Amino acid sequence: MRNVDYIVVGCGLASISFCEVLKASQKTFIVFDDMSQTSSIVAAGLYNPVILKRFTGVWQAQAQLDIALPSFADIEADLDIKIDYQHAIYRRFNSVEEQNMWFTASDKPALEPFLSTIIKKNTNPFIDAPFDLGEVLGAGRVDTAHLISAYKATLRLNECLVEERFDYEALHIFHDELHYNAIKAKHIIFAEGFGVKQNPYFKYIPLNGTKGEVLIIKAPDLKLDTAVKSSVFIISIGNDLYKVGATYEWNDKTNIPTEKAKQELIKKLKTFITCDFEIIKHSAGVRPTVGDRRPIVGRHPQYNHLYVLNGLGSRGVMVGPYVANKLFHYIENDIELGKEIDIKRFDKST
Repeated sequence: MRNVDYIVVGCGLASISFCEVLKASQKTFIVFDDMSQTSSIVAAGLYNPVILKRFTGVWQAQAQLDIALPSFADIEADLDIKIDYQHAIYRRFNSVEEQNMWFTASDKPALEPFLSTIIKKNTNPFIDAPFDLGEVLGAGRVDTAHLISAYKATLRLNECLVEERFDYEALHIFHDELHYNAIKAKHIIFAEGFGVKQNPYFKYIPLNGTKGEVLIIKAPDLKLDTAVKSSVFIISIGNDLYKVGATYEWNDKTNIPTEKAKQELIKKLKTFITCDFEIIKHSAGVRPTVGDRRPIVGRHPQYNHLYVLNGLGSRGVMVGPYVANKLFHYIENDIELGKEIDIKRFDKST
């Protein structure tokens, strides 16, 4: 029988974040992934400390960045890859009133480090921005598809990846350990994204699931090397390619791209991009979203060795390493998670 400290189910942003904490603490683990969830791969990968629709701060933004950025740097060094592209994000202003709202927000202590007070003049002839742009500082993009692909390749090489559906019925829970087929572990972490709805232990958590669709376009004339947010994001990914997204759909829970979403993205993109472009790829995934917009982290109410790491929503790049650290220290050092993210907030018996 193979002995490990942890079984981790899933191999998206949440899982990889937790595996990084395990590696740093010299804990042994094995990961199960059946490729059923695509939201982390499809994700735009932006880390953005500002909610640009309302010019408000992201919850625990600085604390998240303080953990996430060193984590990405460690992964780049360990795997000899490039995944973190630090650059500004520009918010296209729709009016003078929005410019004024931007300046008002930049005076707030939580936002001051992230909102430049110098209006960025638009000099790109193929971007329609008559009221110019506001610059978000401390932002960037993680190439999530490359991250996940490279990480799984390393897990395979180290014989730490099982690429099959996790069979919940094969999990046997004892007082001080878990058995799963020929594996014995101390703890199991379910980091399955929206796939947790099939998990008999945690399917009760109020995970909504929001489908998002994105396009990859080729626009040789655009010559944009950063990200611009208007009615949608457009993000440079190199070689005249750009990621455009995303949509929000609450009823369709499939990973199948739709013509409706494609046309919505094209229509919104054309409101501020004036050059020709070609659609290269169209992808979809279901984000693990929660009504209160906070992750769901913690221990099963009945089984002490079962844990969940979920609900990262559309900001998994930023929040994933932060909550992974919180969960690890909760398990290993009995440090409280905090009421905002603890799964206990959904326990109706308390």
